[in-house]
Amino acid sequence: MGNVSEEDRAYITELVKRAQKNDSNAFAELYTMTYETEYAFSRKYMRDDDYAQDVLQEVYILALKNIGNLKEPKYFFTWLRQINFRICYDMTIKRKQQIVSGEQGLETVIDNHASGNPEEAMMIMAAHEELEKALKKLPVKERNAIVLKWLANMSLNDIACHMNCSISSVTRYLSRGYKGLRKMLETS
Repeated sequence: MGNVSEEDRAYITELVKRAQKNDSNAFAELYTMTYETEYAFSRKYMRDDDYAQDVLQEVYILALKNIGNLKEPKYFFTWLRQINFRICYDMTIKRKQQIVSGEQGLETVIDNHASGNPEEAMMIMAAHEELEKALKKLPVKERNAIVLKWLANMSLNDIACHMNCSISSVTRYLSRGYKGLRKMLETS
């Protein structure tokens, strides 16, 4: 919801305030206004229609439950996108863990490695866990830029739109994030 006029922003703020007072019609209108853009984001991130639908279901349930906690109604779109991003990120991590830890996990790991060496597969899993821990230690903007670039496979332009910043800022976040990751992984 990039370019929103002051009139629209005032209307949206009013809808949020009404939704915070349990006005289901106001929340339904907010849902209608945001569904397509939020679906496009989750679809691009998850790269699967069914997972994107699952994400959105959780996004709007969480938004409905927590809209009363939103202190600045004018930031509704940003708040909603952060919920969407967090659920996409969490679901991506869970999907990867399920693949590795499921009954077919060892077969999947072995099939993806030419050597078929279980020790090598365990080392790779440990490296992934170490990388995930290091990612969580990065500043939010750097972590988000890296996750959007590598997990969601987004372009710099798309990341800039999502993060509401310039492409040069995204490039700077990525550069700092990579340096931070490299430093953390070298010392561990």
